[in-house]
Amino acid sequence: MRFRLGSIRHSRWAKGRWAAAASAAVLVVLALAGVTAAGVFAGSGAGAAAAAPEATPAHVIPAQVTPAPRATPAPRANGSPQPSLAADVHRGALRTSCRYVAHIGDSTSVDLTAAGGDLTDPAQQLPARYSDVGVKHLLLDASGGRSIVEEMPGQVNGYDVALKWWHQGYRGCWVFALGTNDTANISSGSSVGMMARIREMMSVAHGEPVMWVNTVTQLNTGAWSQANEQAWDNALVSALATYPNMRIFNWASVAQPGWFLPDGIHYNPVGCAARAQAIGDALARAFPRYGYSHGQIVR
Repeated sequence: MRFRLGSIRHSRWAKGRWAAAASAAVLVVLALAGVTAAGVFAGSGAGAAAAAPEATPAHVIPAQVTPAPRATPAPRANGSPQPSLAADVHRGALRTSCRYVAHIGDSTSVDLTAAGGDLTDPAQQLPARYSDVGVKHLLLDASGGRSIVEEMPGQVNGYDVALKWWHQGYRGCWVFALGTNDTANISSGSSVGMMARIREMMSVAHGEPVMWVNTVTQLNTGAWSQANEQAWDNALVSALATYPNMRIFNWASVAQPGWFLPDGIHYNPVGCAARAQAIGDALARAFPRYGYSHGQIVR
């Protein structure tokens, strides 16, 4: 199912020097061994997101790669051994079992890449943060205004990006940093509900490990209000019962008011740096290399 988004526009696109970053579409294909970029593509526009480039050919992420381990069960209520934290401390750093990661996001992910422009130090950008926790191969596609269903002109929605990568042979862990625009679109009249959108993305993963980054804004009213974002986050929590391979990174509990831009949606450089590191670390807690995750919601 494919929809075009007509009148809905992301508020950040009117924010002066931030406009190019928010409307950019970026596809990054990395073999992370120090971080070597196989390709970085960025587009910009004055409103609509630029068309995302073609996804990586199978020879970059081979069709027969070793899949990332399945999601480890969350501990039972009566408690279970928690070796992952001790193992990570013993080794001096968090590590994930996810060697291959596909990250699909909106403008709040664009901002964490070189194309976003806010983080000039490569060591603070999202690809480096994934590398820090042991990710070796990364597919990253982020586009301003992106949602799972609707599409800005020339844009590919989140579901179609994931579906294309799956058909091209990608097997591994998934990170979905989506929902900020989805709940706004629902509030503005979309007939496709929250759970339908979550199910659509989870169907593409085919049971492989998935980490969702939940959403938060500083707005009291409008389509992107915090009340709408909280409703999306609640829907993610409800979906956990259906998907044992799913984890939620509770970014909403981590984000600080001082990290936001005046639009209340996007992040300043300090917030971007914190978000990039937090996502990488959360992946290591969601799918640790050693032991078990400590629950389906991590922070």
